Amino acid sequence: MGYAVEAIDLVKVYRVGKREVWALRGLNLKVKEGEFLAVVGPSGSGKSTLLNLIGALDRPTSGAVLVDGIDTSKLSDSELSRFRNEKIGFVFQSFNLINRISVIRNVELPAMVKGTPKDVRERRARELLEEVGLGDKIYMKPLELSGGEQQRVAIARALINNPRFVLADEPTGNLDSVTSKEIYRLLRRLNRMHGTTVIVVTHDLELAQECDRIVYLRDGKVEREVIPVER
Repeated sequence: MGYAVEAIDLVKVYRVGKREVWALRGLNLKVKEGEFLAVVGPSGSGKSTLLNLIGALDRPTSGAVLVDGIDTSKLSDSELSRFRNEKIGFVFQSFNLINRISVIRNVELPAMVKGTPKDVRERRARELLEEVGLGDKIYMKPLELSGGEQQRVAIARALINNPRFVLADEPTGNLDSVTSKEIYRLLRRLNRMHGTTVIVVTHDLELAQECDRIVYLRDGKVEREVIPVER
């Protein structure tokens, strides 16, 4: 089995006025293809920065991150946009759905950007919404759904282009504990069904136990790794 992601001596420094903020300090990490990985750690440990670099939303100050064998720091802005659209599905804490359009149209959006024909993307969106248990709510608006249902829509949207990776940043941060467990189990089921590599940033250590491996960050580096006993 190869590696889906390799972070090599990854450094990210932000400048705030005259001050330098070191978010990552020579971080090294390898993620296997098809792995379901949790990244945990205290606030300011570099979790979201790492996810942004893996997702090609930002560029490292130094070092490299190889995603599907590609050093994304060497891609042009247009190449990065195409790479994100075709290879990566994003799930955010705040859902990031467009409330004025229907659930199915929200799911279709990344496929529209990719240029997928209307009948193909609509069929795929319907299939995914069935998979996440929302086949009967495809024409509703996001605000007519519960928080857990909105996150299910976001997960379906993340999968519409058959991405190699799903990156989830605190995907259950706005949900109650019962719904949070349902969302994690859904991500796990989709991970197994599609073979998609899933990387989740979370503060919830109990939910992290649902993953294949837990990586703890502290002060911008990997502090330790744990394989959950029960998954």
